[in-house]
Amino acid sequence: MEAILLVGGQGTRLRPLTISTPKPLLPTAGAAFLAHQLARAHAEGVERIVFATSYRAEMFEAAFGTRAHGVELAYVSEDEPLGTGGAIRNAARALTSGPDDPVLILNGDILSGHDVRAQVKMHEEAGAAVTLHLTEVDDPSRFGCVPTDDQGRVTAFLEKTPHPVTNQINAGCYVFRRSAVDTIPEDEVVSVERETFPALIASGAPVMGYVESAYWLDVGTPEAFVRGSRDLVLGTLASPAMPGEPGERLVLPGASVAAGAVVRGGTTVGRGAVVEPGATVIGSVLLDDAFVAEGATVRDSVLSRGARVGHGAVLEGVVLGDGAVVGPGNELRGGLRVWPGIELPPTAVRFSADT
Repeated sequence: MEAILLVGGQGTRLRPLTISTPKPLLPTAGAAFLAHQLARAHAEGVERIVFATSYRAEMFEAAFGTRAHGVELAYVSEDEPLGTGGAIRNAARALTSGPDDPVLILNGDILSGHDVRAQVKMHEEAGAAVTLHLTEVDDPSRFGCVPTDDQGRVTAFLEKTPHPVTNQINAGCYVFRRSAVDTIPEDEVVSVERETFPALIASGAPVMGYVESAYWLDVGTPEAFVRGSRDLVLGTLASPAMPGEPGERLVLPGASVAAGAVVRGGTTVGRGAVVEPGATVIGSVLLDDAFVAEGATVRDSVLSRGARVGHGAVLEGVVLGDGAVVGPGNELRGGLRVWPGIELPPTAVRFSADT
């Protein structure tokens, strides 16, 4: 089976992490985020993937080449962003599938543990044009919802509303019949959610909803990125690409964690990173060459490459860009982001995203 992997977005919600690195290539539980997707796709029977790229397109082939994690890879880039539908249609030029073959569409910012083989089986048995993975959420009012009938056929795509008719939402993984991809206009900006799917439903084409509430996470924000990495390290979601066994922490080769340090909660410590004695790091992501000094506390945060946290500093829910420095005594909390290269001098002042 072939797949198209949508990786063209700029990841603006994740800045400053994505200033120099596309979101799908961010180190996540010791490997590029896409490595986990490629490995899981291979385990689900995918043999070939076409990357639909745009932002920093050259970095994807440099990272993965023509084959990785058991999957053959090809690359098609957009000169200008074409939306989800336009990107799928643009990448389809590299597909080799026949007109009735299933083509899996994956989003490059989704972690999912759902059963792709079961989704494909439903698609084929129903003779569907498209079959969507739908997941159930506690608060569907935050999302557009996707109702289905008794046979599992999608009946509508509804915008956000305070009174949703279902708790089913679009989980961002689709199985297209290859010929259905060709109904998307070429070289135009098209949204599959707002245009392609509603048009197929209106035409009477079968659009099915495969409902499964396995692990699912959109990693588009720093909070979600930290959670995704943490869940992979803890083994909440299994990944064949994990460079180690699940546990309280993942310490990569070349990292140094002092005997007197507390590092747990699904924390990743990158290559060359240092955690000194008396430091506490919980549920966080330390990228390569990050440094946490004695007595510092880091929780639910991301320290980018070469970022440094001084003695006694406290970080909770914070993102430090490449090379950022937090001097001794600072307290940073509540979603604060420190841009690459910024240095906060020693201080006893408290900072948060609200100040």
